Amino acid sequence: MANKVEELKKDIAEIENLETHAIRQKVKAILSIEKRKLISEVMRLEEKEVSVVVPVDQPKLPIKTTNIPYEVKLTNYAWDQSQKFVKFYITLPKVNTVPAENVQCDFQEKTLELKVKNLENKDYVFKVTQLLYAIEPANSTYKVKNDLILINAAKKEDIHWSHVTEWEKKASDKKMPSFDNDDKSDPSASLMSIMRNMYETGDDEMKRTIAKAWTESQDKGKGPAF
Repeated sequence: MANKVEELKKDIAEIENLETHAIRQKVKAILSIEKRKLISEVMRLEEKEVSVVVPVDQPKLPIKTTNIPYEVKLTNYAWDQSQKFVKFYITLPKVNTVPAENVQCDFQEKTLELKVKNLENKDYVFKVTQLLYAIEPANSTYKVKNDLILINAAKKEDIHWSHVTEWEKKASDKKMPSFDNDDKSDPSASLMSIMRNMYETGDDEMKRTIAKAWTESQDKGKGPAF
C-alpha cells in the first residue's frame, strides 16, 4: 500500500508540473480535476493505513477460574467418654492435608460445631446441639490425626452420659417398656414383653444376643417364645 501511495504522489507532482506549462484553460481544468482525484485517492489510502492496527504478540495470561466450595454436613461419627471428657471421632479422608487454620471447632455450653474449610473444594461441617449435659468450652479441645478428627468435649460435671443429646435420651425413654406387671397370675409376662421390645428396637448385636438366649432356653425347655 505504501508503494501505491508513493506512485500516486509522483503522479500528482507530474500533473502539477504540467499545470505550470499548460497554456490553454481547458487543459488546465482537466489536469486540475485529475489532480484532485489522485489527491483524494492518496488521502483515502493513508487513512486506511492509519486505521489498520498491527497486532502485537502478547503472552497469554492464564485464565483464572473461581471454584466456590460447597458445604457438606457430617452426620456419621463415633463417641466414647471418660471421667472428664465426651469424645467424638469423625472420619474424614485427607483432612490432615489442609492447613491447620482450615480446621476450627467452636464449643458452647450445650453445643459444639466443627468446620473444615476447602478440603478438595468442599467445606465440611459437624454440629451437635442440645448436648445431654453442659460442657466446659475453655477446657475442650480437638485434634487432627491423619484421616480422623478427635474432639474432646470437657464435662462440666462428673456424670455418665447415657446419650449424646437430650432428644436422643427422650426418644429412648419413650421406647422403654414398663416394668409393671399388670397380670399378677403370669410373673414372666413383663419380662417377655421387655425382651420382645428390646429385640424389635435393638441393633444387630442385641438381636443376636437375645436370639441366642431364647434358643438356649428353648433347647432346655425353659420359658415361652417371645
